[in-house]
Amino acid sequence: MIASDVVPISESLIRQYDVSGPRYTSYPTADRFVEAFTAEDYIQALEQRRSGAAALALPLSLYVHIPFCESLCYYCACNKIITKHHDRAAAYLRYLSREIDLHTRHMGVGQAVSQLHLGGGSPTFLSDAELRELMDMLRRSFSLSAGGEYSIEIDPRTIDAGRLDVLAELGFNRLSFGVQDFDPAVQKAVHRIQPAEQVFALVDAARQRGFESVNVDLIYGLPEQTPESFDRTLAQITELKPDRIALYAYAHLPERFKPQRRISSVEIPTAAAKVSMLARSMAAFMAAGYVYIGMDHFALPNDSLAIAKRQGRLHRNFQGYSTQPDCDLIGLGVSSIGRVGATYSQNAKTLEEYYDFLDQGQFPVVRGLALSRDDLVRRAVIMALMCQGRVTYESIELAYLVDFKQYFAKEMETLAGQAEQGLVEFDAAGIQVTAKGWFFVRAVAMVFDRYLQTDRTRAKFSKIL
Repeated sequence: MIASDVVPISESLIRQYDVSGPRYTSYPTADRFVEAFTAEDYIQALEQRRSGAAALALPLSLYVHIPFCESLCYYCACNKIITKHHDRAAAYLRYLSREIDLHTRHMGVGQAVSQLHLGGGSPTFLSDAELRELMDMLRRSFSLSAGGEYSIEIDPRTIDAGRLDVLAELGFNRLSFGVQDFDPAVQKAVHRIQPAEQVFALVDAARQRGFESVNVDLIYGLPEQTPESFDRTLAQITELKPDRIALYAYAHLPERFKPQRRISSVEIPTAAAKVSMLARSMAAFMAAGYVYIGMDHFALPNDSLAIAKRQGRLHRNFQGYSTQPDCDLIGLGVSSIGRVGATYSQNAKTLEEYYDFLDQGQFPVVRGLALSRDDLVRRAVIMALMCQGRVTYESIELAYLVDFKQYFAKEMETLAGQAEQGLVEFDAAGIQVTAKGWFFVRAVAMVFDRYLQTDRTRAKFSKIL
């Protein structure tokens, strides 16, 4: 058995589920998007939202992708451009402005926005003046709601207390610091050196300035990590006491992500070591008072994410767990993914193609998907499992007019095997993921993934452990 302060996990279970699978930030997953979904389909979805009273009453979520970084982190699988030339940001902002204008042409000006997230890359690659320009652009076109969640990802190496003042002035109230690991050997192995003292000072400065929530990203499964070395990082994080913690498993896919080829596979922890790191992390965070949101997120009890989970309002989108269920998401910038109505869409992945579309006055949408009724039913089940760890038969039956056990007869047979392993439990009302099952919640959700059942090729996904 693997020693765990949370729940014992057998070696045989680890071997069985040491497989690849989706993270389910969406269903169907982005690899199922097709080029047959075009900008015209996206325009139709935007205009349907504009004319639909129910959809119009729900505020939007905005995601803006800033692809630039000054230095390369070897583990990174994000769409990024490594450059020291900060003048490239000015041109990018001009094209972002064009993309925003296209949206307002088809949606109207002043759509309410209650969530905004700047991701990357490194959004703090932009200068203070450029961040002001971007926020002015967004405020001219959208109505940012009072009390909304406005967050930005921060590379601690690119910011100081003075820049925090600017972010507060611009209306950001949530910060996400990329830490990954405080261990110097691990930082050297992934080419991201940032002393713990620097992060502690920035978090302290953020609290002094009244930011509502501070998130810290960690990654387990990186080269040179051991359960014991990660324990030291966990102790530092619990001392830091951020409002939220995102704990991601490193996905080693060097055939897809060229920077990862600089990481030797022999330096990567085993699946058993990764499960141990996850178990010890859960124990450390919950002992420190955090609520386990699910899969990779923890939050203090008074954080809005924890409150949303208690109230059954938790959702999962392309940025991870969210407090806004079924919210339309507009993705802006190169490679951004959006969701409008029953559609998903993705922008061009290279700057050249992104710029070329906008030069022609066209949305830079290159692929997407219009969801079928079956997609919608399965998405509801998968998101319930991923977010609440439970799906009730009645909620699905009433919403989609199906007989759950009949519609998912084959899936229920597979789940029976997982129930024997202690991953799920059945009762008269529905399916419950167990404490042990949370380690394998992606495998539980995969049972309902129709695309995986017809295509067992999973090499494109990360390992679920």
